[in-house]
Amino acid sequence: MKSSERNFARRMDLTSLQLFVAVCELGSIGKAAEREFIAASAISKRLTELEATVGTQLLYRHTRGVDLTPAGESLLHHARSVLFSLEKMQGELSEYADGVRGHVRVHASISAIVQFLPEDLGAFIRQHDEVKIDLEEHLSSEVVRAVQEGAADLGICNASTPQGELQSLPYRHDRLALIVPRGHALAHWPSVAYADTLDHDQVGLHSTSSIYLALRQAAEQAGRTIKLRIHVTSLDAMCRMIDNGLGVGVMPQRAFELMHGVGQLACVPLSDPWAERALHMVARDFSTLPVTARLLVEHLQPHPAPEAALQAAA
Repeated sequence: MKSSERNFARRMDLTSLQLFVAVCELGSIGKAAEREFIAASAISKRLTELEATVGTQLLYRHTRGVDLTPAGESLLHHARSVLFSLEKMQGELSEYADGVRGHVRVHASISAIVQFLPEDLGAFIRQHDEVKIDLEEHLSSEVVRAVQEGAADLGICNASTPQGELQSLPYRHDRLALIVPRGHALAHWPSVAYADTLDHDQVGLHSTSSIYLALRQAAEQAGRTIKLRIHVTSLDAMCRMIDNGLGVGVMPQRAFELMHGVGQLACVPLSDPWAERALHMVARDFSTLPVTARLLVEHLQPHPAPEAALQAAA
């Protein structure tokens, strides 16, 4: 390494890089200050020092926030790479610490958490009781963003969510169904197209959830609008609202079946092709995950049933 390169590396401050990335992601020094629990003036001072270190302007500052200069865009790319490498180093070294031998941060959608992850993570922990798993529930779009920004090692979400530069692997499939009171006119249908439900009041999940976005798109394609009565943030809350006459709702069929005894409700499978969904695991780079995270990914990947494996080998 040349002397000038060594001097540049010594002058570069990692905290300033982290704050620069935060400002870029939020588009505002004030918002970054709130998220990072630091005074806005302190961030401004570090950004000025960072621009002095690199010898060029990195941000256009205006009343609405900040925009990146071309040099700022280049630095943002490299800063994310440096910070990601540091997180990877920390993850691998943490496996040698006393006590917990590994630590995996997982963000997942409500569909994955309710339907599949309790059994899958329970089985993994029984095999690797020295591993600590931090699991957080988020909307699919937020899961993707958390992995992109390094807040999670592994994400599990609906496959229709844009993944950008992330890698993905298959996890599970589920099917959406209409949930109605048992005395409802649709309760005894063997299946129903979503367009046929649009005359009824509906109980919806969060407006940016993958399920609600799919329903809104289906309604638009049918030239209709959803008669939304209320938004809820959980599947059990949806069931309680439906049971009390506030409308009908859509959720994964397996999730409904697992929630025994939540009201006097009936489950009618949706016949629309998009109601069959794929859940995927997402990561920046599966090959560079810490050892324990790679073990979890391998455990979560779908494996063929013994009969299917025998047929494939025949």
